[in-house]
Amino acid sequence: MSTVLVINSGSSSLKYQLIDTDTEQVLGKGLIERIGQRTGSSSHSTPEGEHLTERAMRDHPSAFRAMIDAFRLHGPALDDGTPAALAHRVVQGGARFSGPARIDDRVLQDIDELSALAPLHNPPALAGIGAALEAFPGIPQVAVFDTAFHVTLPPEAFTYAIDKDLAARHRVRRYGAHGTSHKYVSRRAAEFLGVDVDTAKVIVLHLGNGASACAVDGGRSIDTSMGMTPLEGLVMGTRSGDIDPAVLLHLSRRADLSIDDLDELLNRRSGLLGLSGSADLRDVVSRADSGDADAQLAIDVYLHRLRHYLGAYLAQLGGADAIAFTAGVGENSPRIRAGAVATLGFAGVQLDEVRNSSPERGERIISAEGSRVAVLVIPTNEELEIARQSVELLGT
Repeated sequence: MSTVLVINSGSSSLKYQLIDTDTEQVLGKGLIERIGQRTGSSSHSTPEGEHLTERAMRDHPSAFRAMIDAFRLHGPALDDGTPAALAHRVVQGGARFSGPARIDDRVLQDIDELSALAPLHNPPALAGIGAALEAFPGIPQVAVFDTAFHVTLPPEAFTYAIDKDLAARHRVRRYGAHGTSHKYVSRRAAEFLGVDVDTAKVIVLHLGNGASACAVDGGRSIDTSMGMTPLEGLVMGTRSGDIDPAVLLHLSRRADLSIDDLDELLNRRSGLLGLSGSADLRDVVSRADSGDADAQLAIDVYLHRLRHYLGAYLAQLGGADAIAFTAGVGENSPRIRAGAVATLGFAGVQLDEVRNSSPERGERIISAEGSRVAVLVIPTNEELEIARQSVELLGT
C-alpha cells in the first residue's frame, strides 16, 4: 500500500488528505465547506500550491465529486491504484470498537446505532462513508474511531455512579473522544524525549474549540476528561464542560427550559461563548487585555478547569514524564500554556518563559532545564495517525 485518502466528514464540511504511507508525505489535501447551503467553497493544496474554488454542493456525494475534480485538475491524479484505501474518522465507536474496522454492512449498522451517543458527529460520518463507497467502489475503506484509544480505561474511570442496571441498558459510561489525537501526541512526546513508549507517563491537553485532557500510561489511556459525549470536562468554545447535573433540573423547573433547550444551551451557547460573548479564545484574550471583565473571567475559569484536570492526572499517574499541549489553542497560546502549569511547581514543573513565548513552530520543549516534568508542544496529526492505523489493519 502506498496511498491512503483520509476523510473527515462534518455536517456541512469535508476535510481530506491523500497520504503516501511509505514516506508519510501529504500529497494533497483540502477542505470543502458549507455543504447543503446556497453557496459553498473549497480549497485544495498540493506541495506546488493552493487552489480555491466557489461552488455550491448540495450534499456529501456532491462534495466528493468536487474533491475528485480538484485532484483531477490540480493533482495528484486518483487513478492507477491511488488511493489504495480510504480511511474515515468516526467520533463514536462505543465499547464495540477497540481499534480501526474495515467497513462493511455490520460496521455501518453499528455506527448508525451509536449515533445516539454522538448525534452531531456520527451521522455526518455515515454520509461521508456512503458518498465514498459510491465514488470509490471496490477500494478498501476503514473506519477509525476517536473513542477506540479509550477502551483501555479501567472500570473505575469509565463508570458513572448511577443505577448500574439502568446504565447498562442505555450504555451510559465514559467513552472519551479525541482519542486519535491523544494516541498520536502521547507517542510523539515519548519519542521526542527518548523515553520508552511502553513506560512513558504523559498528560495530553488537546485544546481547540473542542478540548479534552488525557492521562496516558505506557501508551494506554487510563483517564480522560470527555465522558459519554464530548460535552463533559474542560471549558470549550461553546460547550460548558463539567457542570452540576442539578443545574439542569433547576433550569428546567425555574426557567421552563426543555430537553432540547438545555442541549442547545450546553453544547452551543456555553463555554467561552456563554461567558464572554465569543467562542474564539484569541478574541477573548484580546478583550481581556482591553479591560473586559467578562473576558478575563472566562480565561480564569478556563485555566481553573485545566489546572483541576492536570492535578488530578498527576495523581492518577503517580507523576508524569511530560505534559504535552496540542491543537489550535495548545499549539499557539503561550498565555494558556503558562497559566495551565503556573501552580505545578510543587510537582517539579518549571516553564521556561523564553521558550514558551518563542514564535517557533513544530515539536518543541518549553520547560526549563531543571524541570522534573517536561512540558512540550506537539502538533497533532490525526490524519497521519488514521492512515497508519488503516495500513496496520489492512496488513499491507
